Amino acid sequence: MAGRWSARFVKTGFAATLAILSFASGAQADVVDALRSCGLTAGETGVVSKVVDGDTLILKTDPRKTLSQVAERQVRLVGIQAPKLPLGRKDFEPWPMGEAAKAVLGKMVLHKEVQLFYGKTREDRHGRILAHVVVRSKSGSRQWAEKALLERGFARVYSFADNRLCVEAMLGFERSARASRTGIWSQNFYAIRPQHQAGRYLGSFQLVEGRVLDVAEVRTGVYLNFEENWREDFTIFVAKRDLRRFGGKEHELGQMEGQTIRVRGWLKLRNGPMIDVTHPEQIEIVDG
Repeated sequence: MAGRWSARFVKTGFAATLAILSFASGAQADVVDALRSCGLTAGETGVVSKVVDGDTLILKTDPRKTLSQVAERQVRLVGIQAPKLPLGRKDFEPWPMGEAAKAVLGKMVLHKEVQLFYGKTREDRHGRILAHVVVRSKSGSRQWAEKALLERGFARVYSFADNRLCVEAMLGFERSARASRTGIWSQNFYAIRPQHQAGRYLGSFQLVEGRVLDVAEVRTGVYLNFEENWREDFTIFVAKRDLRRFGGKEHELGQMEGQTIRVRGWLKLRNGPMIDVTHPEQIEIVDG
């Protein structure tokens, strides 16, 4: 089955380091150019009037008007997932460090001017703006909010098939924070799960790591199996409709057999614990 589906997966280690050089610390004015270089489109500016949680804020797009004169919009920071807070949801247990993540984002953006940068999809089904956020200080320097949250360990990468620009660089920021056990990475709640433990975390978003035993083609897509008993053990599934996104030249799904990989996504129960993969950036090849 190798040879039909190619995928540009993210490699941990030196190759991934090269991918984030354009976002390395340096002249702050370069942040905008770096975001544009990975395909993002510059959008409107505004002032942040409120922070909802560690990855959501309220933006007033015309700072010359009072709050009663302009409709505020909720902005969901693209590409990351901060620890969740209840936000009025009944019986919802807050995730560890949720308030801390909100405080960090608040200190970074509250009452400051920001500019939005867009990928493909600009609004979600809840009517929230989906954007990367760049904060401008009084001195004129700029800071990419997603990058800062990942580097400080107050978010993890959370991408979608229709909004995946800059994700390879973002994975590098996350990886550095995790290696130093910074922020959420000091908590077992966010730990990488070995493949044999995946079944303990059904219904949650997880990073799962393991060795691919074999790759199987079926009518509806491709399965990556991690154990002998595919009806009970951890698997990854790439639906046929999503195979078109796996079009790079470095790796093929059929050649994943025997490789140690890290996959991120929501764990569901379908013939054992499973993660649906819709785009290559969900998978990292772990260097030996």
